[in-house]
Amino acid sequence: MAGQLPEDLGDLHHGTVTMKTVFGKMKIKSPRLRPCCCASYQSKSLSPLTAALPERTTPELLCLETKWAAQVSYQITQRMLQDVLPVDENLNAMTIRNHLLKTAQRVENQLGEERFSYIEGCQLQRDELPSPNGPLIVGIDGGYVRGRDGNCFEAIAGKSILSFRRGEEGNDPSIKCFAFVQNHDDKPKRRLHELLKSQGLQANQQITFLSDGGDDVRNLQRYMSPQAEHLLDWFHLTMRLTVLKQTAKGLPIKLGDGEQEIKLQEPALAALKSIKWYLWHGNVYQALEHLENLQMDLEGAWEFANPPVQKLLKTIGEFHTYISRNRNFIVNYGERYRHGERISTAFVESTVNQVIDKRMSKKQQMRWTPFGAHQLLQVRTKVLNDEWEATFRSWYPQFHPELQKAA
Repeated sequence: MAGQLPEDLGDLHHGTVTMKTVFGKMKIKSPRLRPCCCASYQSKSLSPLTAALPERTTPELLCLETKWAAQVSYQITQRMLQDVLPVDENLNAMTIRNHLLKTAQRVENQLGEERFSYIEGCQLQRDELPSPNGPLIVGIDGGYVRGRDGNCFEAIAGKSILSFRRGEEGNDPSIKCFAFVQNHDDKPKRRLHELLKSQGLQANQQITFLSDGGDDVRNLQRYMSPQAEHLLDWFHLTMRLTVLKQTAKGLPIKLGDGEQEIKLQEPALAALKSIKWYLWHGNVYQALEHLENLQMDLEGAWEFANPPVQKLLKTIGEFHTYISRNRNFIVNYGERYRHGERISTAFVESTVNQVIDKRMSKKQQMRWTPFGAHQLLQVRTKVLNDEWEATFRSWYPQFHPELQKAA
């Protein structure tokens, strides 16, 4: 009969299987059996209990370990667990790290295959869809993590805000975050797409992407939705203008004497003010023209070999290239601002600080590998999105059944 051991299995001896639980270690007797020579078993002996319990840590303890380790250091997690639970004294930070990496890899394995485009169907099919929920606002920014080799590598973090759900306008908007390590993750678009799907994304739903204009981030957003709108973030734009303004303040008031006298500081500051005003109203043509005029005026003072002039010229050239490459993503920020629409990824700065900096950068002495940082970010974002326990319930149907029933 199914579920019963064959009669020709002989008992060799009894061992013990140790299970780590939130109540401490639990030792279970585990008989080791020997099949007869006519049975079709590959090994000379087998342990049914070992096969039935491949993991030696219960889901409740594993969930608690990984949830805490995603928010504080592995060492602090170890001390907290030993303070509040009767866990084994031999529990160390490396064990907790290994558990987190293992569960993070299980999350990664559930992601589908990466695709170039996630736009499906034709416009006729999209027109037949029901009215979508409110628009989605997605902001993406990056932060740097100290690497084990002494160098820093970039991690990307983003926040997606769903304005409202139809029929639930009185509820708080849905806010979720995501993160991954740049140049390590091979499924960044799939990761973002799954996040948007969890917020009820439809093909006819409006999405606004805000980013700093970097090519890698821009490629992440492309072909995500036919209703997507891509904007250059005003926050990063005005930061570059602030750097230009501060550099211009270091210019001499004038150079030369008599007929060769050239006024520098005041005209440069006035030109930068006009450039900012044109960009604020989305007039890229006039902004580029004023940049080129300012470049020509400064090139006229090049013969004086003034270091501040040379520095400002270099910065203006870089800013001109930045505006030219992103001119299609510059809009009338003033008009959007007056209508209460988002124009900046300032709301993502707090996400970068919460997801990356607090655990990996600010006042943290630990150094990271891209793999370890990426795996930790997957668990951390699940925890911050209040999805970690739901993830465990999908793996273990009996995990916190009372919470699942109440939901």
